[in-house]
Amino acid sequence: MSPRCDCCGEHVEKLNQQITVMRKEIKNLRQILDGAGRAHRKHMTSIRSAVANIGLREPDKEQAPPPPLAAPQALEQGNIQTVPIGYISSCFAVKNGTPRQPTICGPSRAELRIQQSIFNNPEHALVGLEQYSHVWIIFLFHKNGHLNYKAKVKPPRLNGQRVGVYSTRSPHRPNALGLTLARLDKIDGDTVHLSDIDMIAGTPVLDIKPYIPDYDSPHSRLDKEHCDPITDQKTDAQSDLESDKNDNEALVSLLSKDKPEAGIPVRDSSQSVSAQLPLHKNIHQMLDEVRAYVTQGELQLSCASEDQVSDSPNTKAPECNVDYPCYGEKAYITIAGWIREPPVSSLQVRFTPQAQKELADFLPTHLSGPSESDRPRFRFLRSTEEAVAAIRGVLSADPRSIHRRTRCRDRLFYFILDSADITCWFGQGFAEVLQVRPVEQNVVSV
Repeated sequence: MSPRCDCCGEHVEKLNQQITVMRKEIKNLRQILDGAGRAHRKHMTSIRSAVANIGLREPDKEQAPPPPLAAPQALEQGNIQTVPIGYISSCFAVKNGTPRQPTICGPSRAELRIQQSIFNNPEHALVGLEQYSHVWIIFLFHKNGHLNYKAKVKPPRLNGQRVGVYSTRSPHRPNALGLTLARLDKIDGDTVHLSDIDMIAGTPVLDIKPYIPDYDSPHSRLDKEHCDPITDQKTDAQSDLESDKNDNEALVSLLSKDKPEAGIPVRDSSQSVSAQLPLHKNIHQMLDEVRAYVTQGELQLSCASEDQVSDSPNTKAPECNVDYPCYGEKAYITIAGWIREPPVSSLQVRFTPQAQKELADFLPTHLSGPSESDRPRFRFLRSTEEAVAAIRGVLSADPRSIHRRTRCRDRLFYFILDSADITCWFGQGFAEVLQVRPVEQNVVSV
């Protein structure tokens, strides 16, 4: 068989590449088909139930849906129907530019009003919540755009690398639930005022829970919890030494009391008066020898106790071989390495002079004046400095998607913060704000 020529090799390589592309396309088509099938089944079920309810035809017995479960039985099986307790009114009107984590944009603010359909007196449900500085907000990702999800996702901070969906905080999940830790600024009747948020306007909120560091933060457990076996070993090692030391101290005090004072003779009924002075000297010498012996014993005991406490391998604090959780080591708190050292670095943010002038023209939310009514006004942000900090927080984390970051040639980026429509562009390692204009009223109310 003759060797393969160069042109044949190139042709085979092109065919292999085309086959790889076709396999990927087939895989994508299968996923789209599966999603379309699930959506079709859901639509058919809803249509059947709607037709059956209005009485146009009786539902088929063979295709009839199973009877609804009782509330306790449904709850035990995990079949529950959630009802939002309220909807977020946020400084972020759309997904574009909304921070992916709450700590990215500290000045971000939002309001949550508890619906009266949940409680007759919504303000009663918030009594006592003002004692906490932070709260957990459980919400729905209602702007996912589709219900498809995958086992592996591409977090923007990993710049295209795939990881399991449960090792990330991706909104595309089997159950589109979100969790954020927000700062509680104040409570006004049935309205909760929040900051440090990452939720867009209109987000359905399912629940509010107070943040308690003693239960929710492992660092607080490190400060309060101790390994009891180590403490017991240290106590057992010192118990005998301390008892011996106490006995020696009692002996010294007893000898000190029995020691004759100077100038007072020691009388003995069996001896004559002429022998009092030699006996006095002998007692002094004997007491000095006993005191020196006891003092030497105390030094040896104290040295032994220090050695056993500090040098014994059984009492070194880092090791904790117990069957129950011990929070005495910081090694128990671990996170993925890409969280703190992601492939995507933070960007420098700068403003053009025109953008700074336009941003300074906005009035804070708490100021008002008849002569300045024509100027644009923030709804949530309280100062120009707070707006600048919020813009820096959003842009420094690079809010662009992976596709827009790597494949899109258009470097312009638009997003809405509070009532400001912001235009910027991205360069190599930086983002520059070009324009800040008041947003249209219909966009803010979305």
